[in-house]
Amino acid sequence: MGMHGAAHIVWDWNGTLFHDNTAIIGATNAAFAELGMEPITLEKYRELYCVPVPKFYERLIGRLPTDEEWEVMDVTFHRYYTEHRVGCGLTDGVPGLLAEWASAGRSQSILSMYGHDELVPLVRGFGIEPHFIRVDGRTGPSGGSKAEHMVRHVGALAGVEPARTVVIGDAADDAVAALHVGARAVLYTGGSHSRASLEWVGVPVVDSLEEAVAEAERLAA
Repeated sequence: MGMHGAAHIVWDWNGTLFHDNTAIIGATNAAFAELGMEPITLEKYRELYCVPVPKFYERLIGRLPTDEEWEVMDVTFHRYYTEHRVGCGLTDGVPGLLAEWASAGRSQSILSMYGHDELVPLVRGFGIEPHFIRVDGRTGPSGGSKAEHMVRHVGALAGVEPARTVVIGDAADDAVAALHVGARAVLYTGGSHSRASLEWVGVPVVDSLEEAVAEAERLAA
């Protein structure tokens, strides 16, 4: 339960708290190879990636995939991602940042578009679950926007006011989801998007999670 009226952070997971860039590009290229597509670099991925994810594939292949193609792409990517993520860890400094935010009497939670049943044990395995009042992963089909998930997530946070809530994530969609519930957003350049692809959104863009937390504190004041 949140401290009534206190500042609250909704953290993204993939590419934000969890530094999984190598798993993302490894799984993407493994899936591409299986589908007969050319590999891409991490830089190209960060330049083109967008949500909903089928639009990302449209940027790569020049057309939207059919429903059948998208299903194959999605299943193939997640199969390879599960293999590649094993070598990934938390972003530098995360445990300390989470502990400091909580020790100041503020609350925090996770909302991710990673599948809920896989997310929860992963967070628990890093020993950071006690810092969060709620951990929500995606339920239902993948590939869509975070906005509706954010409505449900924030609605379930007792004592948390959207006006004093800041979403920290690595994707433009995090900012869209924040706006959808009347919260603020800070975008981090260390994940799936390049700085150039984030700056047009019109919210603060930072290069470290330390900066992101400082900006969240300022925005929620």
